[in-house]
Amino acid sequence: MRTRTAFVLLTMFLLASCSSTPRTTMATPTSRVYHGTASVGDFMTITVDSSAQTISYTDLSNSTNGTVPYTINSDGTYTLSDPTGNLVGAYEVPNYALLIQAAKTGPNADTPALITAVESGQISMSTFEAQPYNYMQFRTAAGGLEVGSISVNSSGVGSNSSFWPYGAYNSGNQGQSPFNSGTIDMSQAQLDSSGTFLKIPDPGSSGVFDYVFGTANGIFAVDTQNGAILGLKKAARPAFDPSVAGTYKAIFYQKTGASTGAGNVETGTASLGNATLVVTSGGQVTVSNAQGNQMVQGTLIPVASVSYLYISGGSELQDPCNGVFTFRITTQGVSQQDVFVTFMDKAMLFSSFTANLAQPGTYSYFYGVGLN
Repeated sequence: MRTRTAFVLLTMFLLASCSSTPRTTMATPTSRVYHGTASVGDFMTITVDSSAQTISYTDLSNSTNGTVPYTINSDGTYTLSDPTGNLVGAYEVPNYALLIQAAKTGPNADTPALITAVESGQISMSTFEAQPYNYMQFRTAAGGLEVGSISVNSSGVGSNSSFWPYGAYNSGNQGQSPFNSGTIDMSQAQLDSSGTFLKIPDPGSSGVFDYVFGTANGIFAVDTQNGAILGLKKAARPAFDPSVAGTYKAIFYQKTGASTGAGNVETGTASLGNATLVVTSGGQVTVSNAQGNQMVQGTLIPVASVSYLYISGGSELQDPCNGVFTFRITTQGVSQQDVFVTFMDKAMLFSSFTANLAQPGTYSYFYGVGLN
């Protein structure tokens, strides 16, 4: 179970933004450098060398590193041949983003996680000040995901509001609200000498940092001790934008049969996989795994239109989160599934939490990133 202090600190770091303008087509350099965050909470520097067909990485959080050969599959995904068994598969949109399936991340280098990486670029505090953002947090415990928004003023103080599905549907969390809000001062952020990421001291651990990083075209992410925070600048309106329709290739993390026990340890079966997401101009989303099996399907509804999530002045989300969409699938007495989707340029974030109503306290979830 999260502590409230950890939550408030983490949510202020959703400094992620996204340009609403189309990406500019650029020549693909032979060597491309990315910064990445793993959903278990590892900050990484990654270099893709398309001439040598290798991916080199340094994990600053657990001090592991390696160089991994890759081959390109017919669908454009990468198969990795990591002698250590860590990096398994990947998908890249050069000059934009890189997704990796990893098997050995975390403090003990033994935890599967989704790595989301973006092109290394110059940022500063002013990049995200006085901007409103939406975000999703991906982690490998405490129900796996959180969805919300933050607004950071020109003084560097962030105000956040978020929804935590695990807190809503599990009897083991009595007394903890699934809706959270708060403020935090970001004045202690330190710009790295490279100018490509910010370091923020983690209040729970001496000498430990959380990392904010991004790209020149406006995509930002945050690596924390409690997972990855990914976000985007809010849309001007809550309505679905048909221009984001298309077919997205994705990598996802999934945990089934999960429960949280003593010491806040989450059990369950974890796995990683490739997926295809088809988004229609009418806002219908279909997620299928690599075997063609449908994982979920539904029509997107703006969060601002969903009364159980957003009621102005109530205990629910205090912000309409324009640009975030959801739908709920309920099987009476069996399960209740909440799905969340948001878009950033030609990328999308998606997440799903399913509560087992027949066996309170057990649940499943998946989340991922799709690129078009």
